[in-house]
Amino acid sequence: MPEATLSSKNQIVVPREAREALGIKAGDKILIVVRNATVIMMPKPSNYPAAVRGLGRGSYPHKYLRTERESWD
Repeated sequence: MPEATLSSKNQIVVPREAREALGIKAGDKILIVVRNATVIMMPKPSNYPAAVRGLGRGSYPHKYLRTERESWD
């Protein structure tokens, strides 16, 4: 497991394996999510609508969605 060291300037170097897995390079922006004692890093999407498209697909049964949409009329 790769590790990183926090410098005196509070900077870290992202290990090569992590950069390759995320597909990031020098100058790219990354998002940092902190959940309790866990930190999640992900590349910042250049196009948010494209990045989230389809995330809700399959979350609800088709019959439920149809019933809900029909109730709007």
